Amino acid sequence: MSAAQTQKESSEAGWGCLEALGLSQKELVLAEALQMEYDALSRLKHDKSGTGTGPTPGSRAPSQTRSKTPNPSIERPRPTPSQPGPAPAGEGLLRGLSGSDPSLNQPGGSQSVPSLPARALPPQPLYILDSPELSKFRDGSGSSLGDSPGSGSGFLSKGFPSLPDDTPPAIPPRNPIPLSSGSENPFLPPRGSAVPRDVNLFTPDVDQPKVSSGELNYDNINDSLSRLNGSRPGPRGRRANGDQSGKPVARSKTLPPQVPPRTYIPVPKSNKNQRRVSADPVLSTLMNGFGYELFQVSEERDEEVAAFCHMLDVLRSAYPHSDCSKNAGFVWSPSVGQEELHQGLGVSVKVTVISEHFREPLTFTCDGSSTVDLLIYQTLCYAQDDLDHLDVDHYLLKVYEGLTKVSTLSFFIDGDMLWFLSCTCCPLNLNKEDDETLSTMNHSILLQERPIKQTPSVARADKNIFLSSPLVRVSQVELSLHVERLVQSVKALCSSLAAVETPDVTSALSQLPACPCRLQPKVLKDASVLTVRENREKVVEKLTAAILDLVELYCSTFNANFHTTPQSNCCTAPVQEAGLVTNVLSFSVYAAHRVPITWAASYEGFFLSCSLTHGGAELCAPQHTSKQSVSKYLFHLVVWDQRVSFPVQINQLPRESQLTVTLYASSLPPPGGAEEKGKQRRSIEALGWVTMPLFNFRHVLTCGRKLLGLWPSAPGRNGNARTSSPNFSQPDSVILQVDFPTSSFEVRFSTPPPADFCPQYDFSRLDTISQIQLQDVLHKKAVFWLTVEDKRLLWEKKAFCQAESAALPLVLASAPCWQWSCLPDIYALLRQWACLGHLDALGLLHASFPDQELRRTAVQWMDSISDPELLDFLPQLVQALKYECYLDSSLVRFLLRRAIADVRIAHYLFWLLKDNLQDSQFSARYQHLLAALLCCVGRGLREEVDRQCWLVSVLAKVAHKVRESTPSSRQCVLREGLEEMKQFFSVNSSCRLPLNPALLVTGINIQSGDDLRQDMLTLQVIRIMNKIWIQEGLDMRMVIFKCFSTGRGRGMVEMIPHADTLRKIQVEHGVTGSFKDRPLADWLQKHNPTDEQYDKAVENFIYSCAGCCVATYILGICDRHNDNIMLKTSGHMFHIDFGKFLGHAQMFGNIKRDRAPFVFTSDMAYVINGGDKPSSRFHDFVDLCCEAYNLIRKHTHLFLNLLGLMLSCGIPELSDLDDLKYVYDALRPHESEADATMYFTRLIESSLGSVATKLNFFIHNLAQMKFASSEDRPTLSFAPRVHTAKSDGFIRNLYICRHIRTANPSKGYAFVVKVERDGQQEAQLVQRTFEEFHELHSKLRLIFPSSKLPSFPSRFVIGRSRGEATADRRKDELNGYVWHLIHAAQEVAQCDLVYTFFHPLPRDETPGTTTKLSWSPASGKELGEVKLSISYKNDKLFIMVMHIRGLQPLQDGTDPDPYVKLYLLPDPQKTSKRKTKAARRTCNPTYNEMLVYERIPRGDLDQRVIHLRVLGDGAFWENTLLGETFIPLKRLVPGQHWVDWHQLGAVGEGTD
Repeated sequence: MSAAQTQKESSEAGWGCLEALGLSQKELVLAEALQMEYDALSRLKHDKSGTGTGPTPGSRAPSQTRSKTPNPSIERPRPTPSQPGPAPAGEGLLRGLSGSDPSLNQPGGSQSVPSLPARALPPQPLYILDSPELSKFRDGSGSSLGDSPGSGSGFLSKGFPSLPDDTPPAIPPRNPIPLSSGSENPFLPPRGSAVPRDVNLFTPDVDQPKVSSGELNYDNINDSLSRLNGSRPGPRGRRANGDQSGKPVARSKTLPPQVPPRTYIPVPKSNKNQRRVSADPVLSTLMNGFGYELFQVSEERDEEVAAFCHMLDVLRSAYPHSDCSKNAGFVWSPSVGQEELHQGLGVSVKVTVISEHFREPLTFTCDGSSTVDLLIYQTLCYAQDDLDHLDVDHYLLKVYEGLTKVSTLSFFIDGDMLWFLSCTCCPLNLNKEDDETLSTMNHSILLQERPIKQTPSVARADKNIFLSSPLVRVSQVELSLHVERLVQSVKALCSSLAAVETPDVTSALSQLPACPCRLQPKVLKDASVLTVRENREKVVEKLTAAILDLVELYCSTFNANFHTTPQSNCCTAPVQEAGLVTNVLSFSVYAAHRVPITWAASYEGFFLSCSLTHGGAELCAPQHTSKQSVSKYLFHLVVWDQRVSFPVQINQLPRESQLTVTLYASSLPPPGGAEEKGKQRRSIEALGWVTMPLFNFRHVLTCGRKLLGLWPSAPGRNGNARTSSPNFSQPDSVILQVDFPTSSFEVRFSTPPPADFCPQYDFSRLDTISQIQLQDVLHKKAVFWLTVEDKRLLWEKKAFCQAESAALPLVLASAPCWQWSCLPDIYALLRQWACLGHLDALGLLHASFPDQELRRTAVQWMDSISDPELLDFLPQLVQALKYECYLDSSLVRFLLRRAIADVRIAHYLFWLLKDNLQDSQFSARYQHLLAALLCCVGRGLREEVDRQCWLVSVLAKVAHKVRESTPSSRQCVLREGLEEMKQFFSVNSSCRLPLNPALLVTGINIQSGDDLRQDMLTLQVIRIMNKIWIQEGLDMRMVIFKCFSTGRGRGMVEMIPHADTLRKIQVEHGVTGSFKDRPLADWLQKHNPTDEQYDKAVENFIYSCAGCCVATYILGICDRHNDNIMLKTSGHMFHIDFGKFLGHAQMFGNIKRDRAPFVFTSDMAYVINGGDKPSSRFHDFVDLCCEAYNLIRKHTHLFLNLLGLMLSCGIPELSDLDDLKYVYDALRPHESEADATMYFTRLIESSLGSVATKLNFFIHNLAQMKFASSEDRPTLSFAPRVHTAKSDGFIRNLYICRHIRTANPSKGYAFVVKVERDGQQEAQLVQRTFEEFHELHSKLRLIFPSSKLPSFPSRFVIGRSRGEATADRRKDELNGYVWHLIHAAQEVAQCDLVYTFFHPLPRDETPGTTTKLSWSPASGKELGEVKLSISYKNDKLFIMVMHIRGLQPLQDGTDPDPYVKLYLLPDPQKTSKRKTKAARRTCNPTYNEMLVYERIPRGDLDQRVIHLRVLGDGAFWENTLLGETFIPLKRLVPGQHWVDWHQLGAVGEGTD
């Protein structure tokens, strides 16, 4: 054998040693050894010859004891690479550059290092290796593996940036090669601009193949490296590990050799070549006890994250900072679209413009349909004389936004103008530095909260314990002691590596004799075997390889901050299409690690249930493992070691298939006799689960060994989305070890093209029965309740459904399979289907539709949505991110694009993502998305949200302290909190609110301890309802306040000014005020004293009350006591505190507190009717409710999609389909509008007649009395504000001069009081009723003892209490009362209640006020009118009796009990009689009842006449005819609704 061959074999053996240890040829140990050898030989060669000749045998260092062959030599490069270097003689020296051309690696190649241009400066200095053996690591084509696409150097380093293609950087030598400027190196692969920047192109690293452990030979490595250790001193004159003598230390040939530490020379960083890192900080390199780095820092830990960062680079490049149209940096005010512009026509809007160029504000009026550019131009016309040199596009209209509502904002639209100033610099926009910074995941480290504990990494000491165990050097006497120590070391190391004990570790430990810390499962019986050194070496070699494999498994599984070798995924592997692979899917399950010790005592019979799912649907029957018990090896674990096979071929797997593994166990029975145990049934409990995708983000089938952390099972929450990530966020999670088959090729799922043909037919071509069946299925509106038969029918008739675009989600949900062979037909249907609206496309983003192409199309359809409308649905889109299979998706790109272009979207998206960090299952995904958002929006907005997070933290801290403090100390706590706020604003001059980025920090209410996510969702849905009503021309005058959750138990809620709760309004009439009818009307009258103001307030009340009734019923909002309903002084009613919804009622023991469908009480009806009797206003209220209800029903699919996407948001009361079913049942999408109108009318009647609501209010009043503050002073219900003696003047005298008849505020008599004050020449006259005097006395008794107050006249009256005689007597009694009151003690006579009582009100200006005008009086003469809705369809005549108004009272003055009777003339036999139910005691009844006549030929309509009679129902006497009318049907158009009022006439009396 020749010397060259011997050298080659020795070198190959040396490489094999390191490779078996997990260190490849480009790992740290070999690099250092070769570098040091080169240094030593270089110096020796220079000393002897001084020439550039090759090395000689005498130039080598002395051999060590086991040296067999010399190690390869290395030539050290000269400092200036531009100068030609000498070539070695005799040996073909290899100058292998990192990522260099293959021609440099051949003998006779270039003998000089070409110059490199400055722009090609790599992040690491180049180095040269001189070893012919490197050629063995080339790929099959003969080129170096470092030359393959996407790869560079195989070395890894810490603290240095990476190459552009995300390849591991090279290890820098001690003397890096300086690079000179010049032409591009022709031998280096093109970088940077040469690579197409396609957002979908990403090539992962290519790693070198490993050398098999069979080539392990420690002799050569020990000899060569020991020789080097003795020939060269360490840095600063010291040797590694403190070896000062310079003599080599004898090492065991089974352990890695010693290498002196390196000396790094820092390299300037380049923004263009930064290494991508994850959000976790990168820790320092871990050193073992022998001086070399076994584990290195891994910055490129996640290939999917690296590809995601590459996508962000390309995405951001489309939005440069210089593009002002996309980078204005302003918070744009919400605007309406062109389709809503007509709503502002004819509406005058008052506009006030304030500018530094105006001396005083400019005010003018414009039409409500005016665009912003028109307003700017009109403003410039007022302000500027010369408009020729002015460009409207250079001006902006800054809309003032406060917490109060600005109704005119809805009329502003953007028009066609550019919304930016050409010379304006906004701190929130992107800048040049942002463009030059590469995408990274580090931006969210300081901003995001991390409530989830991370899995600990391996500690240095744990590795040193094992690596320093001298087992092979011990004698037989010490064997047992060192075996114990070794096992303990392995246990400590495995404990740091997630407490995983692989079968290789178990097998290696089984070769050791028994020891106290490990007695099972199987140990070596004959310990004498280990007395032979070779046997001990084999055991340690096997254990070393097992540990290093475990470390590699740990690094590839966890977010570790170190690694052993580059990942073994090779891009050059052949690819096999998944649709052509017929093998069945199978994998092996080894064991469950980290099993809690309590499980061993509580459960038995552990087994796994494995299922394949796609979009939540199972692809086949679940497969189960055998039942096993907990075993004790190094740790407690359950071992199955079993293969699981599914009856599904790989070509039948959809691309988004997921494997779900659930761990079950049987609970042990309680202690007892054997007979008792036999009777008890063993219950099987689910202990944990994990879900993983079968195809990764590159659509490659998973392979190799996997560790899967189990998520704890949560019973009863089947509707929650399940993450496809294992549970490694909880340090105590059970870990499942599974092994997937590996092969020499990649199984990849490629997207097939759509089919060429897709049939499409008109719906009318179906037969009648099929049309009816299909319509019934389509009316279900959502995919959640489709039966198997429904799906079969939909898929069979899919060609007839394409005319109805909204049916696409239902049809796609009915697809029988999504495997590769079926996708062309599905994609052809998707391509041919009519484009969905952006609201309908939301339904395709649910978890039921995981297909990537389908979701991409849905996002493409949503791209037309405007920014203001996108904000309405942003919470649902953030939740839909959970249903994406991979980190990068079309939805992620869509949201990031819109966030970059609009600050408001970026602002709300940040807080929504941050709030979802609390979800432990999806925390890792939202961390990456939050980091991506912060990377895209630039530094300015990052600093802004950082200030907001700080502000929220300060406010939440103060709010929590206030809640926990006692009432007496709250003022002190608030003052301390104020100081903290001052400190915050001393550092930050301003801060935007999370509630609204356009608002300053004023007038906010911070809640701590309440979960506002449910309130936020409820208000979002109500806001969307209100927009639907407005778009349909129905303004319900809704008050929609802002609410935003900033974390669990904290958030911001907008305060609505000039509003009180119903409880506060009702208790002004006493604790029983909830049972009275007048409190709300009196309160509105108090704050709206004039007739015009009061009528407007009542109108606002009617509309807003109707909207609240509809919204609260549809959403099932419960816990509606009178502190959760508020009323503004303008008459707008609104609800707050939505802690219970979707029918989850508050319980009082076993009794539901919310018994009525919604809150509608008699005091609300009193305001609507204008009194205690029904009026025509009530008809309008019912019509408003029914119309609003039917408008929402038309959008049933939208609300089901919105709430369906939120099933996984973590709200307890929205977690499964039963909660969603409540909304479906409330909307009744299968019913007609007429049926829905009748249904909701009955709900109004039921709510109005419910006593439970008032009783609930009363109980709440009692409960709140003990919490009322003693400092709260009572106020008068009819006085809008408090007055004092100081403000009004001292009262000298009071005298009741007369009484007058009045109808306001109630029918009866009012007493005119003459009030004389100091400083006023003329006396004032005020009108007060006896009831108001009584209220004054009652409120005074709450403040003063009865001994200080005069006695009040008795309220008890014999006879009519409203008679004039009673008024005369009371006038005298009240005169005595007020005289004693004014002459009482000073604290009583001059208290605020007394002065407020006698302060003039607006009604006092006109004595004897008259009754208010009717809001919508009946147009009939004397007998009233009836409102009917008549329609004809399918030979049926439908007559809905809606309302009657203006009926006359009976002869005795009482109101009748009217009902309606119909005849369809001609009817000689009286067989067409139909009638409604009777209304009770009203002249303005509401019915909304449908009367139907069947089998009426269309040709007979012209001859038919409706005879309608209104009769009064008499109990013991004949019914009274109140009016009748005849309605010919000639005017009726078939297929249309005829809605009109019909006059009643022909007064007479008759009988049934």
